Amino acid sequence: MDNSKRNVVVTGFGPFGEHTINPSWVAVQELKKLGLGSNVDLHVYEVPVEYQTVQSLVPSLWKQYHPQLVVHVGVSGMATTVTLEKCGRNHGYKGLDNSSFCPDSQCCIVGGPDCINSVIDMESVCKRVTASGLGVAVSVSKDAGRYLCDYTYYTSLYLSHGRSAFIHVPPLGKPYSGEDLGRALQAIIREMLKLLEQAEEKINSQQHIH
Repeated sequence: MDNSKRNVVVTGFGPFGEHTINPSWVAVQELKKLGLGSNVDLHVYEVPVEYQTVQSLVPSLWKQYHPQLVVHVGVSGMATTVTLEKCGRNHGYKGLDNSSFCPDSQCCIVGGPDCINSVIDMESVCKRVTASGLGVAVSVSKDAGRYLCDYTYYTSLYLSHGRSAFIHVPPLGKPYSGEDLGRALQAIIREMLKLLEQAEEKINSQQHIH
């Protein structure tokens, strides 16, 4: 196995409500076509809109791939930009999923912190991608919406000590095509990986000093 290759896992969500084809999964499939460069092994998964599946699937992805980064992508009917979520929240899950289930505790991890921030500086990613002239508007948000998007993000952040990201995309054609969204995901995730690598270099150089 080529050790210089990094595993990156990107998930989109399956159908729910009026989204018979979930734009997040369309965007992730477009990203898969584009790839993240020759030194990244990109693994993509479609996640059903079900709390219990997320509870088992997210840990299994971390175990199987030991990824450098996991990025979850979801659709937001209210979004008009590609939105980078800064944090996941533990409490307030009252919405029923596709199997009409909702956690009794209404939280992700009983006893977990209220809010977990990503280690990735989303403001910085947003600035860099915007400056690159991609033609897709990118913004940053602190509220992933307390449904399966937020639930998945919190679960991933908890397991990865913050080495996860969540990106909300608008519905297709409002205003972006699947291809546009795929290009945006590619640019955003590349910036995220650069930031992570810089942070790792910093940590490594500090360890060498002592």
